Amino acid sequence: MTDTGPVPLTPAGHARLQEELKHLKAERPRVIQAIAEARAHGDLSENAEYHAAKERQGLIEAQIARLESLLSRAEVIDPRRFNDRKVRFGATLTLYDEERDEEVAYQLVGEPESDVDQGRLSVASPLGRALVGREEGDDVEFRAPGGVRRFSIVRVEYR
Repeated sequence: MTDTGPVPLTPAGHARLQEELKHLKAERPRVIQAIAEARAHGDLSENAEYHAAKERQGLIEAQIARLESLLSRAEVIDPRRFNDRKVRFGATLTLYDEERDEEVAYQLVGEPESDVDQGRLSVASPLGRALVGREEGDDVEFRAPGGVRRFSIVRVEYR
């Protein structure tokens, strides 16, 4: 993902990022207050509370800048506008994992909203790239860090 190009997001992913940004901006006044209170304790060179609050402020400001950049470049794509069985951004997939002999479900999403534990797979991941353009019923093979993996596309849905 580049820092200048469009960022594909689902409507739900866009809403999550906006909520996260809102939360971080609400956190700003509390951090500024913590800095002021720590500063009131005197010598700043050995004031751990002050340094911790300043570090927290820096992390919050960096995260706010990152989210504002992502949201300014967001291309919100509603997967419900698709109704075929071709795999593309936003598809919710049921895959058969041959190695583990089980079905797994993922939604293909943009990098900022990906979370494999939550069933959101980045289209830029090795598996995501291997799936895009395929269709329901296709077998997919791709090289993962642990070796070659094989999946069968059981179902493609857009919701």
